[in-house]
Amino acid sequence: MDRRSELLRPRQAVILAGGRGTRLGAITESIPKPMVPFHGRPFLEYLIEFLRDQGMKKFLLLLGYLPETVREYFGDGRRLGVEIEYSVTPVEDDTGTRLRKAIPKIEPTFLLAYCDNYCPVDVEAMWRRFSRGDAEAMVTVYANDDGYTRDNVVTDDDGFLSVYDKTRTAPGLKGVDIGFLMGRRSILDGLPEEDCSFEKTVYPQLIARHALLANVTRHRYYSVGTQARLPETASFLERRPTLLLDRDGVLNRRMPRAEYVCDWSDWVWLPDVLEALRRLKEANWRTAVITNQPGIARGHLTLEKLHEIHDRMRAEARAAGGDIGPIYFCPHNWDDGCDCRKPRPGMLFQAQREMTLDLTRTAFVGDDERDGEAAAAAGCPFHFVTEQRPLAAVVDTLLLKGG
Repeated sequence: MDRRSELLRPRQAVILAGGRGTRLGAITESIPKPMVPFHGRPFLEYLIEFLRDQGMKKFLLLLGYLPETVREYFGDGRRLGVEIEYSVTPVEDDTGTRLRKAIPKIEPTFLLAYCDNYCPVDVEAMWRRFSRGDAEAMVTVYANDDGYTRDNVVTDDDGFLSVYDKTRTAPGLKGVDIGFLMGRRSILDGLPEEDCSFEKTVYPQLIARHALLANVTRHRYYSVGTQARLPETASFLERRPTLLLDRDGVLNRRMPRAEYVCDWSDWVWLPDVLEALRRLKEANWRTAVITNQPGIARGHLTLEKLHEIHDRMRAEARAAGGDIGPIYFCPHNWDDGCDCRKPRPGMLFQAQREMTLDLTRTAFVGDDERDGEAAAAAGCPFHFVTEQRPLAAVVDTLLLKGG
């Protein structure tokens, strides 16, 4: 088949939201899973707003359990600036059956999401890859480098899924399907009349045709699938403003090339930095430092000395009314091949996991091209500081915008 034919950027998001949510226990006795509240709003509202901001204008909610609770809250979607339709089927229906029954309402290209997963995927970037026309669908795969959950897929060297195993027992699994599937409506044509799982039925068919791309992401996903996930999801959706800071050249004077801050006597605060940190603290912003420290690998600096410098740095920031939160540093040399040394984004993703950040909403401030490259790889907004536009000016801009 010609996979390039009639390929239009999807504007419709289809959201599977019909299950009972039994793993949430008593929580879902009176409300369906997508309506679990966080900070006064249901989880599904956060998901719809996110996808709306990614260009989705139409939503089709596939409901089953307590559908009126969802319909009464969201209505036709006008309040959120979108159009919402509904397809209601028996609660016992599996995912494939819900989709098959909704086919008349599904557009030729669409985005499919689960109602219990939120991940800050870049839909436009997905579209650019998918629009090349060499796949029938593209599913988002969490890389799972941190062992956050159990793997269930294998991705081949061309970026296509070669294995999908819902039992999670096949050898060589790496990564986990989290939904956010971009696809052609025609992938639903093979769904049988009997009740079936969409993933267990359609994924193997697509894999056999070498037609299921993997959109691999390191952005952690947040879920209402189990009670154990709820506290972390609540922290993520709080969206407390956070600023990620390079160290040398942003907070303190950068040493000459091939020289390092090896002692507190080498440290010189840049103008107005302490005042900027105070203002961030007063505005209830968190901060974290992301810094390459190759002087350790090159024998110029010990870990003990680095920690001593950072202790003094934090103490002076506190004395000035500010605060410096977690410090992430790479101790490796440039050719060690690590994932943490900028321009690689490893430290940013470490901060994401430990601080429950949405990196797409979290700015990174640096003074070097490598900082900008790391930010781009992690999806962070980036602010480049110079003598003419120091950290204080960046903080002015961010506080004026409110984040």
